[in-house]
Amino acid sequence: MFDLYELIYVAAIVFFVIGLHRMGHPKTALSGIIWAGWAMAAAIIVSFTIPGISNVPLILTGIAIGGAIGWIAATRVAMVSMPQMVAIYNGMGGGAAAAIAAIELLGGSASVYLQLALGGAIIGSVSLTGSTVAFLKLQGWMKQTPVTFPLQQPFNILILAASAYFGLAYLFPQIPSGLAFSPIYPFFILSLVFGILMTLPIGGADMPVVISMLNALTGLAVAFDGFSTSNFAMVVAGMLVGAAGTILTVAMARAMNRSIFSVLFGAFGKTDEHDLNEARIARAIEAEDVGIMMAYAGSIIIAPGFGMAAAQAQFRVKELLDILQSRNLQVRFAIHPVAGRMPGHMNVLLAEAGIPYELMVDMDEINRELPNTDVVLVVGANDVVNPAARRTDSPLHGMPILDVDKARNVIVIKRGAGKGFAGIDNDLFYSQNTRMLYGDASEVIAALIQSLKKL
Repeated sequence: MFDLYELIYVAAIVFFVIGLHRMGHPKTALSGIIWAGWAMAAAIIVSFTIPGISNVPLILTGIAIGGAIGWIAATRVAMVSMPQMVAIYNGMGGGAAAAIAAIELLGGSASVYLQLALGGAIIGSVSLTGSTVAFLKLQGWMKQTPVTFPLQQPFNILILAASAYFGLAYLFPQIPSGLAFSPIYPFFILSLVFGILMTLPIGGADMPVVISMLNALTGLAVAFDGFSTSNFAMVVAGMLVGAAGTILTVAMARAMNRSIFSVLFGAFGKTDEHDLNEARIARAIEAEDVGIMMAYAGSIIIAPGFGMAAAQAQFRVKELLDILQSRNLQVRFAIHPVAGRMPGHMNVLLAEAGIPYELMVDMDEINRELPNTDVVLVVGANDVVNPAARRTDSPLHGMPILDVDKARNVIVIKRGAGKGFAGIDNDLFYSQNTRMLYGDASEVIAALIQSLKKL
């Protein structure tokens, strides 16, 4: 029986790797998720055959409750709220890892394996509370701007060091703790507090990077737990998540020309630049005029952003694409790697509406073609199309952007004159070749469609 469940664990690990590989391309991503899902199901089922397992009814009850909550939430959550869902579920994973580590710590004696459990406990606790703060900020239940106070980072380091000290004092009684009770309690409390303190000074614009980093931490905590419990399926699965999360975190930081250090400690968005555009005027335009402009354009590029997701306008965009293609117009989509609130957000939204992947062009490739484009339609994008990134005095300086301002004509669909997620005013709105088409993205695009149909 031992050989059988070890063999199934190995098979599950292989399917994890295959699933992760298939998630690397939009066309195979769904099948990759299915492969990894079945692998996880097999690993869970075979765990019930491990000798010495107990509390099976309680475990089954937990699986039923958690599975029901997950199923209902996943089927009802809107795509615009997917980052929040990822954040809170990642936090639950970190909490589960911390709970497993707690059981190992409370039931064992000092050893290398328990030291790994200690690492899993502190990392899982940080991931739990850090992901919870990220969820609250993305959901709008907490202000998205950084929360700072004097000597914040030294204080945070002190909290983390104290947590580690109490954890070691629990494992090694010869280390004095000065407490009348077990050091395990302040260890977990301080670890949870550190997760909150670490995430508070991070602004909403950097929150997707933080979620990815916390996801990597959860994977690392699970791997540590796997070592401490001699469960190698947990080790490999955790390391896969940790490695993938780390790679994604670095890629997202590079896409914003930021270092991981500046994301964690820079308090980006706390202070804004001087408003250089206060004396300039954004020029408005009507949907009928935009329809005429697009009808007689040779080439059109649509740059989607979070505003499209918020308005659930991707299906209207598909209708617009169909009517433009019926007029034999060349239409493509410019995809910034961090448009929306997580990587691939725009690709998934457009694919959901039935827009072919072949029309979605990455930033580096599309930027070479933008200067020769007749009309660019910006649908709810802001920071990722902000030319202020080219100014050395802007907080966005150096961030790679879609060079939509270099097109012959730019139409920006936006609800109002507010700033983007990063809190930085957008120079694009005041360019000579830009016109603002104000309103809800779904309603405005519907008006564009009607305008084109009349021509």
